[in-house]
Amino acid sequence: MNAQILSPLIIQILNGLAFSMLLFLLAAGLSVIFGMMDFINLAHGAFYMLGAYLGLTATQRLGNFWVALIVVPIIVAALGFALEKILLRPLYKRGHLDQVLLTFGLAFVVTDMIRWIWGADIRSVPQPPELTGAIPLGITAYPRYRGFVIVAGLVLAAALWAIQARTRIGAVIRAGVADKEMVGGLGINISLVFACVFAFGVGLAALSGVIAGPFLSLAPGMDAEQLILSLIVVVVGGMGTLKGAFWGSIVVGLADTFGKIYVPDFSLMVIFAIMAAILLVRPNGLFGRAVT
Repeated sequence: MNAQILSPLIIQILNGLAFSMLLFLLAAGLSVIFGMMDFINLAHGAFYMLGAYLGLTATQRLGNFWVALIVVPIIVAALGFALEKILLRPLYKRGHLDQVLLTFGLAFVVTDMIRWIWGADIRSVPQPPELTGAIPLGITAYPRYRGFVIVAGLVLAAALWAIQARTRIGAVIRAGVADKEMVGGLGINISLVFACVFAFGVGLAALSGVIAGPFLSLAPGMDAEQLILSLIVVVVGGMGTLKGAFWGSIVVGLADTFGKIYVPDFSLMVIFAIMAAILLVRPNGLFGRAVT
């Protein structure tokens, strides 16, 4: 295979991986929230968009993308913690329909507030000076910021895995996904764990939004597209597992990237076809556990 054919292929694979890492940060929190709390949060995409727009403002006001990358997820996580306690907690014992209606309405509130504050124009966040330019890869070159997105996603995936597998809070979360009633019976404050998990999940969504700022355009409606894809990731990878969220993101991210290149009019159909094929073989997703 000559360089003229190989170079565009490498670029698109890397683009797919960069998009996959953004999806992973969004889907990881959604997967754990859904798996542990049995709560359908359709406002997750709105928190992603809120993080992106807050990242824009923080970068403009502070003149430093890296400060925004730290501060914005903390702010959105604190907002998520408060919302979980005030709005969401009373719905845990009610059906999924009530959860869907509330979070769907919350998503509309957040998106309309964003439109009111920032307007409906397409915005973009400037790349940090340290990450401008391209990385030479021998036969081709790749944008430095997109390379950062890939590396950051992989590092965060490794960090999240270490937290889940090697720490006490990770053990509590894994146990809560498996049997939250038993965790509560052991004397652990499951309400506080739920609030922290929800806050952490929406914080990850906001982090994904901040990172997406210099990578993708900011516009009203960006939340819906990412929410649909992240829900597909959760279904493909398996509910309540970071491993499933990671590999599901890889599958969906690459399928989306190559689908938009080769069959742009049917790119979403390609993703759904892949999801259907996986579910036919593994009904609980790639790494989901069978419910008995």
